[in-house]
Amino acid sequence: MMLKKERVQFVVDELEKLYPAPPIPLDHQDAYTLLIAVLLSAQTTDKKVNEVTPELFARAVNAKAMAGLEVEEIKHYIRQIGLSNTKAKNIRRLSEILIEDYDGQVPESLEQLETLPGVGHKTASVVMSQWFGHPMFPVDTHIHRLMKQWKLTKGKNVEETEADAKRLFPKELWNKLHMQIIYYGREYSPARGWRIEKDFITRKMFEKNEDQ
Repeated sequence: MMLKKERVQFVVDELEKLYPAPPIPLDHQDAYTLLIAVLLSAQTTDKKVNEVTPELFARAVNAKAMAGLEVEEIKHYIRQIGLSNTKAKNIRRLSEILIEDYDGQVPESLEQLETLPGVGHKTASVVMSQWFGHPMFPVDTHIHRLMKQWKLTKGKNVEETEADAKRLFPKELWNKLHMQIIYYGREYSPARGWRIEKDFITRKMFEKNEDQ
């Protein structure tokens, strides 16, 4: 079984081989469309979000256009998404706030983003890291589960797991690594149908050394 420091390096090395340039899985054109897509992705799949955003963004691709829509119309476009009623209200209101307070632009500030309706710490962190390039380590359910599986955290929630991830992994890798772990979780270590044979990172970390 590897030591914790060895497990950390093994994760970095193996994920770099698998995903040297992981793309952002949510379709977007700018900071605003990324913000809306990430907000919509809560409790649903990126695939489903990418199915509904083309029509939504064709109708309203910026804060000014979105703020001009009725909540019911926004809800119509995202009706296949979970919590569509709440998300439609949040999208409309945050678009209004962007117009009122930020000249229609998405603020480049974690604290300001987190004050917007429907924008929690993870959503704000994704926008800050993937659009603005600030070092962040947004933790979703995949990352939380895998960090625990790899015994790299004892975090009871995503906030504690995020703190451990930031402590263990080099800061310059955060933005890329959080995406790499998500892709690995989806492809090799899904919560449903998990098999140790396929999850080679976990298997290699904890297999017994036959020479000992």
